[in-house]
Amino acid sequence: MILYEYPCNERVRTLLRVEYLFDRLFFFTHGEDAHHHQIAMAALFDLLDVCERADVRTAVLQDLDRHRSALSALREHPGVDRTTLDNLLDEIQVVSAALAGQGRIGQCLRENEWLASLRGRITMPGGSSSIDLPSYYAWQIKAPDVRVRDLQDWIEPLMPLHRAMALILQLLRDAGDARDQMASQGAYQEMLGGKTFQMLRVWVDPQLSVFPEISANKYVIWVRFSAQDNVLKPQPVSHDIAFRLARCNL
Repeated sequence: MILYEYPCNERVRTLLRVEYLFDRLFFFTHGEDAHHHQIAMAALFDLLDVCERADVRTAVLQDLDRHRSALSALREHPGVDRTTLDNLLDEIQVVSAALAGQGRIGQCLRENEWLASLRGRITMPGGSSSIDLPSYYAWQIKAPDVRVRDLQDWIEPLMPLHRAMALILQLLRDAGDARDQMASQGAYQEMLGGKTFQMLRVWVDPQLSVFPEISANKYVIWVRFSAQDNVLKPQPVSHDIAFRLARCNL
């Protein structure tokens, strides 16, 4: 099954974007080709940009504190596994303390003069070529293990954010109850009556060759399935589509 996720608010949207950038950063860092590492550098700078614009650190710390308070209130509920709950609360405390004690995300990277010069050039079309940045070209022709080690050193200051954010998204995803649904003539609508969710998750069989377009507010969830024609333009389907839907909220 192919999974599609839809954020129902801007905070979750930002977390999913940051998660995407981390996944991209980790994948291309572990490659050996210099072109892989150039993409990793671009992802690294994109992460710094997102963290600066959205103050991701503060938002993540607030989410962790809210989750800790909500989970602590479950201690006396019957049927709750106290050991599992305590372990989860301990994990929240550890990642929260690591992130809170770090200060501004990636500040040491911003203070690196070489990275700062590269950051201003790499977003320009062709700006990171050997013509404009011979020092960057010299770094690219170093042995792969040297470049990987450098990248890992630059990623390390971002890891407290990654661990905290990954825990929040794990808790949110685990809170969803996936159920089988049917989109009649390619469309599914569910009235909510004022109830809100933070994330929707949709699974669909890849053999159907369709993808969902999702929207939601406090009144309705709307899922419309489309297929791509021979020029990849989305075309709404008119037959029934079986899928799974999880509504996630903490």
